[in-house]
Amino acid sequence: MTVSAENQAQQDIEERLTAEVVASFANTPDPRLKELLESLTRHLHSFIREVRLTEREWARAIEFLTAAGHLTDDERQEFILLSDVLGASMQTIAVNNEARGDATEATVFGPFFVEESPLVGNGGDIAAGAPGVPCWVEGSVRDTDGNPIAGARIEAWEADEDGFYDVQYADDRVSGRGHLFSEPDGTFAFWGVTPTPYPIPDDGPVGTLLEATRRSPMRAAHLHFMVTANGFRTLVTHIFVEGDPQLEIGDSVFGVKESLVKRFAEQPPGTPAPDGRALACLPWTRTRFDVVLAPQNPR
Repeated sequence: MTVSAENQAQQDIEERLTAEVVASFANTPDPRLKELLESLTRHLHSFIREVRLTEREWARAIEFLTAAGHLTDDERQEFILLSDVLGASMQTIAVNNEARGDATEATVFGPFFVEESPLVGNGGDIAAGAPGVPCWVEGSVRDTDGNPIAGARIEAWEADEDGFYDVQYADDRVSGRGHLFSEPDGTFAFWGVTPTPYPIPDDGPVGTLLEATRRSPMRAAHLHFMVTANGFRTLVTHIFVEGDPQLEIGDSVFGVKESLVKRFAEQPPGTPAPDGRALACLPWTRTRFDVVLAPQNPR
């Protein structure tokens, strides 16, 4: 197809601008920063040119990002939500967590992690009064050769049965989160609540985006983990509830991986708890999650 002289002139203008912006980073001392900015410029300009972005659309995009910034604070990260629903979080995780033997797969961090969670110890209770069906979680931490990892720090956090994390309440409660350390044989166990599906916060710009694209804000039921140990790659992951209907419908942040779907076995009232906990004849569930950590810098 022949390009008209007018179209060629316009194309030359656009390409010169891209080249000029890329060249502006030529003296960047940090080579990685230089690479990132040059590539970002090329891709951003290519997107603008491909879709023939209008000035009004660009202004709307800036308004959207500004609103996301205004909503972000110490307890809510709207930009993480945006990254999650665009699949950027999961793509970054995929790039940075290359498969290594049978190492446990990573998934999204989510916007509700809080530093300095309470130490609950093995057999402790991260629920701390959060409403929900009690759940006994047990497992082990091992390396890719099957050796137990002692002293691994296990962070766990989750929403309550109403779909809210503690930081979403206004009363400064600390519940549904805690940390413990694996035993010398690599084992760990704790109480929490049985995960249930819930919507990501959809009362801000990200919610407006989902509504405009007819996408659901719902997340599949899950329990968050972050496992760290010296000499091993930090693992950020979830486990999901086998049989949860939301798994078939879809997860709004694309975080589900088949290997992370676990059975949460229902225990009828009166079933003795593993640690002898008195459950007042309540139903409860139990699940097992065996973590395999990849070595740090395996190359």
